[in-house]
Amino acid sequence: MEDLFKTSASHIALFLEAVAVIIITVGAIQAIVRLLNPAGKDPNKPFVRRKKVWLGFGVWLLLGLEFELAADIVRTAISPNWVDLGQLGAIAVIRTFLNYFLEKDMEKYAGDV
Repeated sequence: MEDLFKTSASHIALFLEAVAVIIITVGAIQAIVRLLNPAGKDPNKPFVRRKKVWLGFGVWLLLGLEFELAADIVRTAISPNWVDLGQLGAIAVIRTFLNYFLEKDMEKYAGDV
C-alpha cells in the first residue's frame, strides 16, 4: 500500500512539473510572438509594448511557479529522509520568494501600463 502511495505521488508530482513546463513554454512563445509583432509598435512609446509583454509573461511565470511549488509539496509526502526533505524545503522557499517578488514587481509596474 505504501509503495502504491509513493508511486502515485511521484506520478502526480511529475505531472504537475510537466504542466508547469507547458505553461511557461506557452507564455514564452506568446511573449516572443508579441515582441516580434510589428503591428503593436508605437514610435512615441517604445517601452510600453515591452512592459506589456513583460507583464503578460510574468503572469505565465507566476502560474508555472505555482505548479512547480505544488509538485514540491507532493514530493515532500514521499521523501524518505531528512536530507531530501531539507532539499525540497529549500527549493520550495526559493520558489516562494521568486513568486512573491515577481508578483510585487508586476503589481508595481502594472499601473504604469
